[in-house]
Amino acid sequence: MSQSPTRTGQPKLSEVARHLVVPSGIVSTGWPAVQAQIRDLGIRFDRWQDGLGRVTVAKRADGKYAAGVGGIVLSLVRQVGKTFTVGAVVFALCILCPGLTVVWTAHRTRTAGETFRAMQSMARRKKIAPFIEQVFTGSGDEEIRFRNGSRILFGARERGFGRGFAEVDVIVFDEAQILTEKALDDMVPATNQSKQPTGALLFFMGTPPKPTDPGEAFRAKRAKALSGSSTDMLYVEFSADQDTKPDDRRQWAKANPSYPRRTPEEAMLRMRENLSDESFLREALGVWDELSKSSTLPGWDERRADAPDETPVAFSVDMTWDRDWASLAWSAAGYVDLHEHRRGAAWVVDEARKLVKAYPDAGFWLDPRGPAATLIDPLREAGVRVEEVPSDEYKRACGGFYDAVTNGELSQSGHPALDAAVQGAVVSGGSGGWVWDRKKGAVISPLVAVTLAWWGSQQRREPRVRSL
Repeated sequence: MSQSPTRTGQPKLSEVARHLVVPSGIVSTGWPAVQAQIRDLGIRFDRWQDGLGRVTVAKRADGKYAAGVGGIVLSLVRQVGKTFTVGAVVFALCILCPGLTVVWTAHRTRTAGETFRAMQSMARRKKIAPFIEQVFTGSGDEEIRFRNGSRILFGARERGFGRGFAEVDVIVFDEAQILTEKALDDMVPATNQSKQPTGALLFFMGTPPKPTDPGEAFRAKRAKALSGSSTDMLYVEFSADQDTKPDDRRQWAKANPSYPRRTPEEAMLRMRENLSDESFLREALGVWDELSKSSTLPGWDERRADAPDETPVAFSVDMTWDRDWASLAWSAAGYVDLHEHRRGAAWVVDEARKLVKAYPDAGFWLDPRGPAATLIDPLREAGVRVEEVPSDEYKRACGGFYDAVTNGELSQSGHPALDAAVQGAVVSGGSGGWVWDRKKGAVISPLVAVTLAWWGSQQRREPRVRSL
């Protein structure tokens, strides 16, 4: 696990990551102290690892970790050194912050055991051992305890590990591609009582989930990051090109900056020999399965098309509950697209007024129970015709939109924010109908907006008979 001090010609994190999304408002970082401690422990990081560490402990003006709310989300390939990198950072933080409590959890018992053995080996290093008070190896009670009161606890989620902890300062969710909402509900609240002045840190690290994995939480994190609507999350993804061939050595290097200098070709060939093509693309090359991208809306990716010549007949607006992002969508002739998707909501009324002048026959369809309900009166005062969609109609709108997509009756623009919303979407409801879940899904306001715009266009095409 030794790291060479040589860094000549090494690429930066931004040069090796396919996707790098950093939190907003960063003014400083705690990395110099952490980096110095890591070097004192005899560890030398590569340049990309230094970059990852620097943004991991970046801070805002209030001194809190910039990624303290959304977490550090790492979609990294196998054999790149993610366990070593995060482990070294965690050891340094434990030494620098007396009394720090870290929970390191994997889904499988085997993975949790392997990680513990790797961290146990690190604890035995000549320059680290003086900081260690004791290592507990009992089954289910694996722990590395530091002389200053810090400790790292290890366990497997499949055995129920993680429930009942309090005052946890750092949680590492290993195998995040197999991370259920229940596990998050059990463990994340423990960080609410962290006494660290910088706040708590949550690490989510894994490889792209298989279609059969319960990877909704990991997918939603990625979708939010790629939608451009994340302000408090660090997202880093190492991956090869989507259409790559498993045996392309150039793509191996693109996905894994440790290959071939630290990750030898033999290690890659071992995975290639023992994994299927699909598994190798996910595990060794970090390629996200496009099938999982549209699991909520089958056929979504195949519905991309150019905009029709027809003018919009219906618009809609939706936003996030915190009002950080708003989406303005339109629909015409079985086609949907986002007109605007940007921060805040102050721009919506003025933009809607312009659209009304350009398309006087089109109305705006809004959910009166959603976060955009506060815009209904201002829009009407601006001369915009607003149609409110009652809850029963909203359920029919969601179901009808789903049917239109899966039956090939609706096409869409392929807008990145809309694709990301679909990727992270989940539903809630039962036999009485379902809706897009704003609380459990990623930032799905673009999806809600196009759903309502499409519904409005259907009502324009087939006017409802209102009882007098």
